[in-house]
Amino acid sequence: MKKYFKSAMFASLLVVALSFTSCQTEDPPIIETSEEETMTANSAAANLMTNMVSNDGSYDNIVDGASCFDIRFPYTVSVNGLDITINSKEDLHLIEEIFDALDEDDDILDIIFPITITMADYSEITVENLAELREHASKCIEGGSDDDIECIDVIYPVTFFTFDLELQQTGTVEVQSDKEMRRFFAGLDEEDIISLQFPVSFEFYNGEKVSVGSIEELRQTIERAKEACDEDDDDDHNDDDFTKERLDNLLAECPWLVKEVKRDNQYTSDQYENYLMTFNEDGSVVVKDREGNILNGEWNTRVSDYRVLLKLEFEFLVEFSLEWFVYEIDGDRIKLYAGDGDKIVLKTTCGEEPEVCDAAFIEDTISTCRWAIASVGSEATFLEDLNIDFSNRNIHVYNANGEVEDEGNWSIDGEVLIFNDLSMTLANYIGEWTVIECAPNRFKIKRGDEYLVIEKICE
Repeated sequence: MKKYFKSAMFASLLVVALSFTSCQTEDPPIIETSEEETMTANSAAANLMTNMVSNDGSYDNIVDGASCFDIRFPYTVSVNGLDITINSKEDLHLIEEIFDALDEDDDILDIIFPITITMADYSEITVENLAELREHASKCIEGGSDDDIECIDVIYPVTFFTFDLELQQTGTVEVQSDKEMRRFFAGLDEEDIISLQFPVSFEFYNGEKVSVGSIEELRQTIERAKEACDEDDDDDHNDDDFTKERLDNLLAECPWLVKEVKRDNQYTSDQYENYLMTFNEDGSVVVKDREGNILNGEWNTRVSDYRVLLKLEFEFLVEFSLEWFVYEIDGDRIKLYAGDGDKIVLKTTCGEEPEVCDAAFIEDTISTCRWAIASVGSEATFLEDLNIDFSNRNIHVYNANGEVEDEGNWSIDGEVLIFNDLSMTLANYIGEWTVIECAPNRFKIKRGDEYLVIEKICE
């Protein structure tokens, strides 16, 4: 493909440059130079510049899974059954939002073919089906080991001079974009001699700008940028860019509620849900369980392969004691992953006061209004048609017609509700139920492997 464009593209750029200069009243400047001020098209500096201006295809990896090409806009994809037209890079965020809407669903994305892909050298190829796309993707080098350099950009315009073997100037070419520069280099023979009009300015990934005054400075500057940042050449669409410092500050800003835990392919969220974790700046972390017991541990963060890792160490919380990859910071949540599917999801308490789920709060709250059974951790779905009046420490169970289905009473010991004397519909629910989640209008209670979620109904 490169050979196809070689002569045509170089010739067109040269014609444009000569046409532009022919309109001027002055002749183009004749540059006197030396070997030290020039480079051949196959030199290290020229190769670095070529790699720097190659088309970066990593930004749409959530769609094509390939960093060495991108898909030309517009195109259409089906995301979990919803058709979306992608007109710009910003539209790709819609895909991520749909994927992130539910943590435990299977994300399905289908591309509507045909599409046109743009390669590293800006050549374009029409792809008719998924098999063809996978064939092109298999040729990409992923994980940041490819040749393209993404952590530095040249500031345009840039002017090149061409020379003959006697170092006499033969032409001037001004380029205005990465695409034009890449095609300029593609139009050169390996031994062609070129130079640049210095100074040439660059901008690094972090906004730093620098100007160079020679080919050697240019080479050193681009070489320095090769490993300066995370090129994000992977399929990890949730590998959001954030720093260790941002994570440290975020963790220490407010306490965090545990919302989801998975270890060894087993969900243990019911066991740890609403445990409160407080990360202190001295590296200590204090965990308060639902009964108010305190568990002490340590935490620290580090960066490895451009990823931020959070290490938790506890004597008793074995399922938390691991070094976790911080997968996503999303609004009020942090998602931690490790190994093969191990996961912890934390929710910040910033902006809200977590309820103290003690006996006084439970008794005061449950004694007012009626309560509907909103969710049942068993097959007893008939309970969802009932509502309960817990006032005066009595239990009156009503069906949808307002008829009494059962009667009893209750007591409380710490965070444990004790249901007594039920003899009809709820006879099997006599016993001790631990309150594992509480709010002014909602309780989640648990007995062994069973749980009930009850929600307040106030008329």
